[in-house]
Amino acid sequence: MFSIIQAAGWPIWPLIACSILALALVIERFLSLKTTKVAPPRLLDEALAVSRTSVPTPDVVTQLEQNSALGEVLASGFRALNSDPRCTEVDLRATMENTGRAVAHRLERYLSALATIASAAPLLGLLGTVIGMIEIFGSQSSAGGAPGGNPAQLAHGISVALYNTAFGLIIAIPALIFWRYFRGRVDEYLLTLELSAERFVRHLNTLRGK
Repeated sequence: MFSIIQAAGWPIWPLIACSILALALVIERFLSLKTTKVAPPRLLDEALAVSRTSVPTPDVVTQLEQNSALGEVLASGFRALNSDPRCTEVDLRATMENTGRAVAHRLERYLSALATIASAAPLLGLLGTVIGMIEIFGSQSSAGGAPGGNPAQLAHGISVALYNTAFGLIIAIPALIFWRYFRGRVDEYLLTLELSAERFVRHLNTLRGK
């Protein structure tokens, strides 16, 4: 492996840095976008059940808020009612929407960085290719136009060109695939949060009249 890195020349190092960063982002997103951390399947039903007759105590609301991203959105509705039992439906929606926007921002964190790596890696590979081609032409000119030029420098230039192109694609393709996967996962979670919040607002409206 080290011999390949040596053959690829210095342009390979930015690509290696991109690969390490992309791997770290993919692992972080896999851990952060687990269903249990974002939208547990039965959490909404449990929140509706525990508040069937009245708003839960602040301790219960705090536990709900710390449960998951969905729990944070639902807890914001409970907190709005606890602070003002007669607050309007508009205020309830505004409070939960503000919390939802903050949650959505966290869910989308690092996705733009992953997309940037997917876009930049082929360009960095192309940069290595150009540098390799420059070395190839340099070997020809330094040999005074002799047939074949400098074989060692010619081989090195070809290695730089091909290895950097390959590394750029090897990094960009998985990064793009994972970005699309996480983008779809986040969109699905946001839809779940939106539908759950809408159902929960209607439930809280019934509590306001009790």
